[in-house]
Amino acid sequence: MNKHSMEPSFRESVDQMFNRAVGLMDLSPGLEEKIRVCNATYTVRFGVRLRGKIQTFTGYRSVHSEHMEPVKGGIRYAMNVDQDEVEALAALMTYKCALVEAPFGGSKGGLCVDPRDWDEHELEQITRRFAYELIKRDLINPSQNVPAPDMGTGEREMAWIADQYKRMHTTDINGNACVTGKPPHAGGIAGRVEATGRGVQYALRAFFRDEEGVKKAGLSGDLDGKRVIVQGLGNVGYHAAKFLRDEDGSIVTGIIERDGALFNPDGLDVDRVRDWIAKHGGISGYSDMHHVKDGAKVLEEECDILIPAALEGVINLQNADRIKTSLIIEAANGPVTAGADQILRERGIVIIPDMYANAGGVTVSYFEWVKNLSHIRFGRMGRRQEESRHQLIVGELERLSRDKGFDWELSPDFKEKYLRGADELELVRSGLDDTMRIAYQAMAHVWHGRDDVEDLRTAAYLVAIDRVATSYRAKGL
Repeated sequence: MNKHSMEPSFRESVDQMFNRAVGLMDLSPGLEEKIRVCNATYTVRFGVRLRGKIQTFTGYRSVHSEHMEPVKGGIRYAMNVDQDEVEALAALMTYKCALVEAPFGGSKGGLCVDPRDWDEHELEQITRRFAYELIKRDLINPSQNVPAPDMGTGEREMAWIADQYKRMHTTDINGNACVTGKPPHAGGIAGRVEATGRGVQYALRAFFRDEEGVKKAGLSGDLDGKRVIVQGLGNVGYHAAKFLRDEDGSIVTGIIERDGALFNPDGLDVDRVRDWIAKHGGISGYSDMHHVKDGAKVLEEECDILIPAALEGVINLQNADRIKTSLIIEAANGPVTAGADQILRERGIVIIPDMYANAGGVTVSYFEWVKNLSHIRFGRMGRRQEESRHQLIVGELERLSRDKGFDWELSPDFKEKYLRGADELELVRSGLDDTMRIAYQAMAHVWHGRDDVEDLRTAAYLVAIDRVATSYRAKGL
C-alpha cells in the first residue's frame, strides 16, 4: 500500500483533528458526540429549463451546530461538491465562528455546477431556483441560516439570493440580512470582498508579534523581505499576496494556478499576474522565463511562508516530506490533510490553521449582518463628531504655538490623517484586526502554556470546542 492510498478524506481529516483535541479535554462522551456530529444536511434536486431542455441540479445545505443562531456558512459552486465535503466545511465553520467569537453556529452549502459552463443569465436562473429551494425550507433566513460567498460564488450571486428572499418575504424588514457578501450598493459592507485575504495578512502580523511562535518556526524579524509562495490566485490568494507585498514588504516568489505556476526568486508583480489571468483564463503565456508547467513542483520550492489558498488536500502524504518552508498559513479550507499535518509537525514546520487563518470572511460577514439589522452604515452617526473633537485639539495646539511664539507647526499630512473621522472601511478593518489579534492570543496562550499542546491547530480546536461546549452547557445539555 502506497502513501497516497492511506490518505484520509477531507472529512476524515477534520474528524481526526477534532479527536486529537478532545483527547486533551474533559468532556462527557455525550457532549463530545453532540459537538462532533452534523445536526442536519438537506439535499435538494431541482430542474431549470435551459437551452431548450430541463437541466437537473443537485445542491446541499448542511447545519453542523445550532449552539448559536443563526448558523453561518458560504455556498460554493463546484462540480466536486458532495455531502461529505459540505458537512466537513460546516463543522469547520462552527469551530471558526467560536474561535473568533462571531455569534453563529456552523453551516455550509454547495451546488454541483461549473459556473464557467453557463452564461450570466443562465447562472442567475440556476441560483434563484437553488435559493428558492433553500428559502422555502428556512435554510436561508436572517435569524436562522445566513449564507455567504465561497469558491465559485461572489457578490453577484449573493445579490441574486437576497433579492429572491425578499421576493418571497415581502414584509421582512430585515430581508437584506438573509445573506452576506452582497455588493455595497445592495446592502453589503465596505471591505467584504477582500476580507478573507485581509484576514490572512492580519493573522500573519499577529503571528510575527509572537516572539515565541516565530522562534518555533525558525524565523526572525517581521514580514518585510519574507519570501512567499501562493497556491491559488483567486479572491483570497490575490488579496493576501497583494497586501503582503504592497504593505508589508514581502516578496511573492511563486504563484501556482490550475495550468502551471510562475516562479521568480526576485519577486512577481501580483497585479500584473492577476490581470493576465483575468484576460487569458490562466497563467500560461505570461512569461516563458518564469513559467513552470508542473505547478505542483513550485509548492515544494524553498520559501519562508507558504499560502495554500485554493482547494483542500493540496499538501498531502505524497508531497509533505518535500515541502521546504518554515511557515504554512491555510488560507483555504483544509489544504493540509491530517496525515500531512503530522509529517509537517514532526519536521518543525509551523502551521497557522484554516479555522483561524481564513476567518476574515466570516468576521466581516458578521459586521455586514449587524449593519443590515441596524439599518445604518458604520460611522454615519459619529464620524463628523469625531472630526470636530480632533479639530478642537489641533486648533488649540496651533493657538498655543501662535500665542507663545513656538517655532513649530503640525505637518499637513498629520493634520489630514488626524482630522479625518473613521469611515466604514476603516472601522471594518479595525474590527477585523482586533478580532484576529484576540483570537491569535487565545490560541497562543494554549499553545505556549500547555506542555501537551504541540501546535496551533490543536490549540485552535481546544479554544473553539471549549466555547461550543460552554454554550451547550448553558442551554442545559
